Amino acid sequence: MFFHPMDFLIIIAFGLSLWAQFRVKGTFNRWAEVQAMSGLTGYEAARRLLDANGLHDVPIEPVRGALTDHYDPINRVVRLSEPVYYESSIAAISVACHEVGHAIQHKVHYPMLVARHRIFPVVNIASGAAPFLLIAGFLFNATGLIGLGIIFFSVAVAFQLITLPVEFNASSRARDLMIAEGFITNDEERGVAKVLNAAALTYVAAALISLLELIKYIMIFTSSREE
Repeated sequence: MFFHPMDFLIIIAFGLSLWAQFRVKGTFNRWAEVQAMSGLTGYEAARRLLDANGLHDVPIEPVRGALTDHYDPINRVVRLSEPVYYESSIAAISVACHEVGHAIQHKVHYPMLVARHRIFPVVNIASGAAPFLLIAGFLFNATGLIGLGIIFFSVAVAFQLITLPVEFNASSRARDLMIAEGFITNDEERGVAKVLNAAALTYVAAALISLLELIKYIMIFTSSREE
């Protein structure tokens, strides 16, 4: 596969992704040192939000690692990394409430989350098959395989694009609920916004890389057919 002009943009996007990952870790570590005025730990904040939204049956579990926090929609469990679960920092309660935002999305059947859940089984197959189809297509100059690989890869890109509004909406819900429940003061809103925005940027960067790669493959496919 020859070097394509789109590769320059992909390299830039990849650099943005690395910077975003560095930033989210740096931002989390910075605000992990700032204690929340409420004194709530990540677990306590998450538990209160879940209960306030009628999700008493959704458990919260600690998991090892850093920034491994997530909501499991299959088992309906909020899982918080140990630094988030046990600490009472701005970073901890921000991340914890963000994950509760996903649990609330699940409860109210937030359309984009529903779409992401429905496409997920297909994404697992498509994302695994796409690289092999594309590589085989380019090696053997088989436009049919390239085209099929592009279709499969498009499904994976669609999943990442759908993820963006899901993440932004969860963060928006988290900020609004934290304020409404009195978890943070007006002065602490800035820290919460920085933590959540930094995390969202990693999803934006990942989606951008995939989208540029998809455009590149489509351009190569189109030019090969013209030849």
